[in-house]
Amino acid sequence: MGDAATAQDLDAAARPPPSKSENIFMQIAVHPDGTITRPFVPAVPASLDAAVSSRDVPLDASLGTYIRLYLPNPVDPPPSTKLPIILYFHGGGFVIFSADTVFYHASCEAMAAAVPAIVASVDYRLAPEHRLPAAYDDAVAAVLWLRYAAQEDPWIAARGDLSQCFLMGSSSGGNLAFNAAVRTRGVDLSPATVRGVLLHQPYLGGVERTPSEAASEDDFMVPLEANDKLIGLALPVGADRDHEFSNPVKAMAPEALAGLPRCMVSGSDGDPLIDRQRGFVAWLRDGGVDMVDKTDGAGFHAAELFVPEKAGELFAAVREFVHGGDDP
Repeated sequence: MGDAATAQDLDAAARPPPSKSENIFMQIAVHPDGTITRPFVPAVPASLDAAVSSRDVPLDASLGTYIRLYLPNPVDPPPSTKLPIILYFHGGGFVIFSADTVFYHASCEAMAAAVPAIVASVDYRLAPEHRLPAAYDDAVAAVLWLRYAAQEDPWIAARGDLSQCFLMGSSSGGNLAFNAAVRTRGVDLSPATVRGVLLHQPYLGGVERTPSEAASEDDFMVPLEANDKLIGLALPVGADRDHEFSNPVKAMAPEALAGLPRCMVSGSDGDPLIDRQRGFVAWLRDGGVDMVDKTDGAGFHAAELFVPEKAGELFAAVREFVHGGDDP
């Protein structure tokens, strides 16, 4: 888990970087031996005393992975309606951040209350210490957790509906959620059922630059230099950006899409990754996936972590996808 945060740290983390020079990805130091030094990122503990309760449960103790569960506190008496379960994967280019990072913790709290749902945020292994597919393996383990462990969790037993599970991820977490869905399609997860996959601004790449990538040299959230650094640290040694982990549209067999559940992809016009995301939607649709295309939004990459209005827009889209317009 991350280092404890001061009030000043938390205040700074609540704001997006004002420029490329202050971008946190640009502050990752890569050393000649291939190791890295990560910048300090504030972390917060789970809490049972908030409007949304949270607690950590182990995923694989031998690997140090865990899941942070978020449960909206019910009114008295508690509602009889059980809540859907959103298995969530945080972003960070596969290299930085964790389930307890302050802005991902706050986002999961807010999403659990807004949807409403039980959110299970996965803390997975990071690159370059654990290059892909290590994080994919952790993501698959988290999906299998729905089958083997989630039914025994007291919060899920009392309030969760295992027949209404969803995989969701933001940025690199969107990449993870997609690959977890591909790798577990057709697996019997009874008593759990994955009803859909939500990919928010999924982190994708390729050797040939798209127009939005080519224009992103000075982007304050995902500058091109940082984009290349992150994917280079995450991919298997010797792989380029056209590897299927980065560019599934080019490198993944279309047969891999067979049997995927309904999928939503959301994106914003100010995101350097938007061209990739729109091409990804077309590829999924052509592959027979039932698609909800939300890539026409305005804003920047990860805006929902810093701009309340953008968080509200995302949570409304998640609510619509999960509940289908019905009252939860």
